[in-house]
Amino acid sequence: MTASTHTGERLVDFGEVLTRYEPVIGLETHVELGTASKMFCGCATTFGAEPNTQTCPVCLGLPGSLPVSNAAAIEATIRIGLALGCRIAPWSRFARKNYFYPDIPKGYQTSQYDEPLCTAGHLDVEVDGETYRVEIERVHLEEDTGKNLHVGGATGRIHGASHSLVDYNRAGIPLVEIVTRPIPGTGARAPEVARAYVTELRDILLALGVSEVRMEQGNLRCDVNTSLAPIGSLEWGLRTETKNVNSLRSVERAVRYEMRRQAAVLDAGGRVVQETRHFHEDTGTTSPGRSKEEATDYRYFPEPDLVPVAPDAPWVERLAAELPELPAARRARLREEWGLSATEMAWIVNAGAVDLVADTVAAGATPADARKWWLGELARRANDAGVELAQLPVTPRQVAELTGLVAAGTVNDQLARQALDGVLAGEGDPAQVVEARGLAVMGESDELVAAVEAAIAGAPDVVAKVRGGKVAALGALVGQVMKATRGKADAPTVRRMLEERVL
Repeated sequence: MTASTHTGERLVDFGEVLTRYEPVIGLETHVELGTASKMFCGCATTFGAEPNTQTCPVCLGLPGSLPVSNAAAIEATIRIGLALGCRIAPWSRFARKNYFYPDIPKGYQTSQYDEPLCTAGHLDVEVDGETYRVEIERVHLEEDTGKNLHVGGATGRIHGASHSLVDYNRAGIPLVEIVTRPIPGTGARAPEVARAYVTELRDILLALGVSEVRMEQGNLRCDVNTSLAPIGSLEWGLRTETKNVNSLRSVERAVRYEMRRQAAVLDAGGRVVQETRHFHEDTGTTSPGRSKEEATDYRYFPEPDLVPVAPDAPWVERLAAELPELPAARRARLREEWGLSATEMAWIVNAGAVDLVADTVAAGATPADARKWWLGELARRANDAGVELAQLPVTPRQVAELTGLVAAGTVNDQLARQALDGVLAGEGDPAQVVEARGLAVMGESDELVAAVEAAIAGAPDVVAKVRGGKVAALGALVGQVMKATRGKADAPTVRRMLEERVL
């Protein structure tokens, strides 16, 4: 079965794609390092500065300027390679990659070509309980480009724009490119594997502290390669490269869309064009960029103004010894400490709640309570608001305080949810909200005694059933008392008081 997009491109139903074709994916991930200065000069790297205020003769490529390598960027790249199990080259050098775009002020990008810092690594990712090994071909260091701003068009792209501006603040920021080898054998899970890989890579980079990896700011950008081949074919199909995908969800959507689009092209007897494509967040579709039918000759040659990089063994060994606990090892440790099954831990991971639950436990909550609130009530609130869990205006410390109030009997679950309303509304911490709203559980007061006796007096038939042996009917009386006290009574206390008076 096929469908069409608003642009007229035909799509095959995703399930049908897998009956005839085998996908192969690959990912090229660009990571802006969080260094204080640029890769080859002393200019600042602050995000959001006024355009062209963080530039100098070196990053603008003015005549007579000479670059100097940023040692912190080199060290960060080696740490990334070590975390991915890569071989660290004992000798590496930079090259000039020549191409003439307006966002490349020098007319070339200083990058690494045939002698990268890190090669031959891997990253294991898990999807639906199955582990997929993603082979890493290389991790190399380069400088970022400037940023084009196309003005006057409806899409923000050059087509239809009246003029273009260039901000060179980003030009020269240290940029690490992590390139996978082709990833076959993922089948229907290809989109999820792509997302899981970028997610795990992002978590590793955060653990290393080498980048903020904020995709919305361009700290982490992903080029997604997708191809299809008929099942049983001995050759892989021609690939497309969807450029600069800037969210985890969009990585998955880009693979899924390209699989459906390419299947429709092949079903119609056509040929997939090897090209770059743009991803559109609003529609989840891709559109053609530029053809890559023939290999582009960038004219690489060694950078004559920079000395080679030669990490000696003691330096690499020191960096390896200083690596923090990586996400996979941390999850395994936390799962054991919290006494969870693999499935339960997977729920926390899929919800993006590992750090939230861990921080809540560290603040004093039990693992069971922390998991219950983040994956239950708070997940529902986040879903209703259309935001990630971490974006909710409540902290792990406040969630831990809320669970403590429940454990102490100060509030019950129903009242705790009302207290959470106040916390999310910015009314203060849970204890403050409970006091301000009068949400504390009602003790065995005159008011509660009156509510219990009113419930008994108002339901003689229920009382008769209970006294006749149908003790379960007592639940109806408990419900009446809870309703009368607006949920502020303690249900076990209410039941005890009813039993004392009815039985």
